[in-house]
Amino acid sequence: MLLIGITGGIGSGKTEVCKVFQKMGAIVLSGDEIGKDVVEKNPLLLKKLTKTFGEEILDSKKRLKRKKLGELAFSSYSLTKKLNQIIHPYLLQNLKLKIENLKRKNHKGPVIIDAALLVEWGLEKKLDYLIFVDSSKKDRVKRLVQKKGYTKKQAEKRIKAQLPEFEKRKHADFIIKNNKGLRELREKANSFWRKITEMI
Repeated sequence: MLLIGITGGIGSGKTEVCKVFQKMGAIVLSGDEIGKDVVEKNPLLLKKLTKTFGEEILDSKKRLKRKKLGELAFSSYSLTKKLNQIIHPYLLQNLKLKIENLKRKNHKGPVIIDAALLVEWGLEKKLDYLIFVDSSKKDRVKRLVQKKGYTKKQAEKRIKAQLPEFEKRKHADFIIKNNKGLRELREKANSFWRKITEMI
């Protein structure tokens, strides 16, 4: 099994690269999706979030309002840190279980981990390869505003809350530049997939 991490700052386009790999047959484990899953299925975790960020993060049916949680959690560095301390242990435990299950099943193909915080979690040491999707701050802000509905200020706060790009780039085995639009990014991802299949 070839374990490949794909990282990059929020809005960099890493998930689009993963979609191409998934279409080609790779198993993709998404940090965002696992994070959503652990919150929805773990009442204790939701209770911890509510205790830290208040009842306003819940809707009338006591379900998490993710957008509201994001607004509060990314309003300051200390609150972002608290959010990460609550969610990440559960997320990482779930991610590791998924990887172990694939190993037990003797999975032979590539497994892709899509997560912005791979380096922050120290997981780059356990990967066969780390791919960094590189995109300018200006382009990332634009995508977050257009696709996620953030204000420019909210987008900039999300970016600022993450490890600086140059720190992530230092750990990468390969870099995919996302600077000329979605079509070219997909072409680059396809080209990179051919390299991955050669590695296998």
